[in-house]
Amino acid sequence: MNAYDIIKRPVLTEKSYAEINAKRYTFEVALKASKTQIKAALEAIYPDAKIESVNTMIVRGKWKRQGRTEGLTPKYKKAIVTLTQDSKAIDQFASLS
Repeated sequence: MNAYDIIKRPVLTEKSYAEINAKRYTFEVALKASKTQIKAALEAIYPDAKIESVNTMIVRGKWKRQGRTEGLTPKYKKAIVTLTQDSKAIDQFASLS
């Protein structure tokens, strides 16, 4: 799997904005990706970042309704990545902190 196939997009919520100053970043990742694959993919995409830990969780889909029909939104996997203290911050998130 390619690094960009594993890391889909950053998750930008109020809670994830608050964690940027502590060098914790949240990403949506592939459902089948393991923690070691996520760490390797992030180090390939952001070579200046030194990753300390990766925490993952699967977010289940929510019930949505459009007219008379109901359905579930797709489930996805979310990874919260913590960088080491001496690591450089990710440039993409620098303006958000």
